[in-house]
This record gives sequence, structure tokens and C-alpha cells, in this order.
Amino acid sequence: MDAELIGRAQHGDEEAFASLAVAVGDRLHAVAHRILRDINLAENATQQALLTIWRDLPQLRDPARFDAWSYRLLVRACFAEGRRTRRWAPNLLLLPVDHPVDAEGLSSVVDRDQLERGFRRLSIDHRAVVVLHHYLDMPLDEVAETLGVPVGTVRSRLHHAMRGLRAALEADLRPTALEATR
Repeated sequence: MDAELIGRAQHGDEEAFASLAVAVGDRLHAVAHRILRDINLAENATQQALLTIWRDLPQLRDPARFDAWSYRLLVRACFAEGRRTRRWAPNLLLLPVDHPVDAEGLSSVVDRDQLERGFRRLSIDHRAVVVLHHYLDMPLDEVAETLGVPVGTVRSRLHHAMRGLRAALEADLRPTALEATR
């Protein structure tokens, strides 16, 4: 991130902050969507994070740490949004089909669907660690700093998240009692 732009925004330059928000907004929204698994909740969390960034930017001591700091604020906003909305609501987007779907294409859709269902079963704490580590390629020490928890906690959450994902995927592959009796 451009240190000069951050510095100008820290001193109240609204145009500089608008440019900064444009530069980081899509990235923050993508992370929020991956954590919350709902586009509307992600929009709310992103908006809240941007408001907090604007409000607290003058207190940021090291502009070089802007990315980690902004992710920390975003994850906090995601946790707050997740606490407000504990229920799951379908979030469907219908896309036009240009060509017929072959068996291989259908298989990848089924795989993504299973992964999505497994990911939704994880707690927000676990999703945040997986997204920051695997999607943003953050090393575990940066994930810990971003979340404000010890590295051991991050390792534990990542371990339990991956174990939970594997268990959810394996459970989806097992036949149901009704299928087993046929």
C-alpha cells in the first residue's frame, strides 16, 4: 500500500481516504465474503471495517502495517456481523447457462457444493483462520497478529478447522439410513 496515500488519509484528506478505500475495498469484501459465506453480511462487515479504518486511521503508528491492521479490523467486523446473524439463510445467484453441462462440470459443482457446506459448518473463528492462512497466504504468525491471538491458538484453530472440513466431507459421502436400506 502507498505510504504517502495512507499518510495523507491519516491527516484527514478525504480524497486520499476515498482512493485508499477503493484500493482495498474489493479485497476486504472478498475476505469478508469467504469468512461469512453471505454476500449481504460481507457487505455490512466491509462497510463497518471501512468506517472503523477511517475513524481509527490517525492512531495507526506504522503505515507499513496498514494491511495487517485493516484485516484485523475486518475480521472483528465479521465476528460482530456473525454474532448478529446466527441463522443461515440461502444466498443464491442464478447465472445463465451458455452451454450444456457435462459430467465433469457437474462433478466440480458437486465438489464445490460439498466444500461450501463443510465450510459453513465451521465457526467464524475457524473460517477466519482458514481464509487468512490459505486464501491470503498469510504465515501463521501474521494470522495470529491479525487476530490478536497467540500463534498456538492459530495452529489449534487451523488444525480443528481442517479436521472439521474433512469430517464434514466424509459425512456427506456416507450413505444416509434411507439409502442404506434400499
